[in-house]
Amino acid sequence: MGSQIYARAARKRGDKIRFMVALETIGYYSDAPGSQSYPPLFRFFYPDRGDFISFVSSLRSRAVMHKAVRAFCASSDFPIQHAATFAWVPGVGWSDHLSFWRQRYRAFMVTDTAFYRYRYYHSAEDTAEKLCYEPFARCSNGLYCFARLARE
Repeated sequence: MGSQIYARAARKRGDKIRFMVALETIGYYSDAPGSQSYPPLFRFFYPDRGDFISFVSSLRSRAVMHKAVRAFCASSDFPIQHAATFAWVPGVGWSDHLSFWRQRYRAFMVTDTAFYRYRYYHSAEDTAEKLCYEPFARCSNGLYCFARLARE
């Protein structure tokens, strides 16, 4: 993975990376009951409708993720959920942010929860007409505003 090579080289150079954000599928939403699933036990704490974006971090990165969640909420009314948990929870460490965690950088993932919501994830059937463009645009605008706030 390119992120492993980059993160390892950044650590070796001593790069001062404030945090890394991995955008991992952010374009599929559904307000239908039962449209959202989770790893074991998460379903007891999170909604059963897949109409939100999720910020997910390790325990070590939770402070920077919480700051990002506040910035996102300050600039968007798009529904959001967040969790700080362990990389071994299925799906939590399955993106480029894991490479940064391994190099002791703070990082978090922004996701529509991928295969926990979208059955076409990483398949040949993952095509443009299946995206939900209006919520995707609203979420993207919130992420843009969050990124602007993060620079300040």
